[in-house]
Amino acid sequence: MVTIGTPLSRSATRIMLLGSGELGKEIAIAAQRLGVEVIAVDRYPDAPAHQVAHRAHVIDMTDGAAVRRLVEQEQPRLIVPEIEAIATSALLEIEAAGLAEVIPTARAAHLTMNREGIRRLAAEELGLQTSRYAFASSLQELQAAVDKSIGYPCVIKPVMSSSGKGQSRVDDAGQLSAAWDHAASGARVRNTRVIVEALIEFEYEITLLTVRALNGDSRIETYFCDPIGHLQVRGDYVESWQPHPMSERALAKSQNIAERVTGALGGRGIFGVELFVKGDEVWFSEVSPRPHDTGMVTLITQAQNEFALHVRAILGLPVGTRMRRAGASAVIYGGVSAEGIVFEGVDEALRVPESNLRLFGKPVSYEHRRMGVALAAADNIDMARRRAKECASKVRTRAL
Repeated sequence: MVTIGTPLSRSATRIMLLGSGELGKEIAIAAQRLGVEVIAVDRYPDAPAHQVAHRAHVIDMTDGAAVRRLVEQEQPRLIVPEIEAIATSALLEIEAAGLAEVIPTARAAHLTMNREGIRRLAAEELGLQTSRYAFASSLQELQAAVDKSIGYPCVIKPVMSSSGKGQSRVDDAGQLSAAWDHAASGARVRNTRVIVEALIEFEYEITLLTVRALNGDSRIETYFCDPIGHLQVRGDYVESWQPHPMSERALAKSQNIAERVTGALGGRGIFGVELFVKGDEVWFSEVSPRPHDTGMVTLITQAQNEFALHVRAILGLPVGTRMRRAGASAVIYGGVSAEGIVFEGVDEALRVPESNLRLFGKPVSYEHRRMGVALAAADNIDMARRRAKECASKVRTRAL
């Protein structure tokens, strides 16, 4: 039997978010709707989840000692990582010491904090189909890997980054040095390694939101949301839609891959499994052990969105992945570099039929920083995508 206490009391059920961006904000809201006390942590003040949490802290989350001190101070029951740039070795120690439960597990957070750990698990331990790949710690190693086994065209990414940062496509040797520099500048930590992958000529890519939650017999069961299609620019998502059409065979293969990789990671919660698809062929790409940015579309498509599913799963509550209606999301960028920007045209945007907005409340804007997302529902994904893009286009930003 699951029990939930009262926030700000001795009985409180406490969740600590490590990372308090737009995804963390929605997790905090979903948790608070169920009476959970939320502590939001990030590297900068007034992050989106800071604005809705019961308490907020600013620390360097890559400092393991600082993370442990805060955990000992706040005594959360659950630690929910929202980003990769965390001292995951400290999470392993915290979990081993019984100070808190890490979601989905400390091992999962540790493995997925960089692409090397999860790629070796998927390809070398589980035998899942992936692109040809190699890792390199220098430009010379990168050149050798491309010449020896990967070839051109290829894709180069830092092993520790998110939202497409540091990613580039390389079509010939003349672009390799610039790609190495770009990967180094986009990595979350200095002196990072890179992964170089042979380019797969896929038809489309999907995010398969996969939920590990307790069933009626108190056993962990795997549930799937309908596949989410998405469009990326410079490795960063700009649109997503649900459901993405695909063959029954490709969907079955996708679900099998997702169940195997999430089962190997273990724990409870939602996972964003990224897959490449061509016809009935499916390749594993990446997995995030948390809500996925492309899954923002579920805020308008599903009875239980990805954030509600994550919170329900980690608390041991029943989950349901049913879709209500086709829908789409479109990103709203900052457009300017400034603090405390102003959003205009919000009224015009919300006149688009079946539309909604999430403006994240990030204190600082950059030209290509994701500052909000437009959502729209419709009878089909084509109409939903048109509505979402129209809604996003009507929101204008300016500096004060």
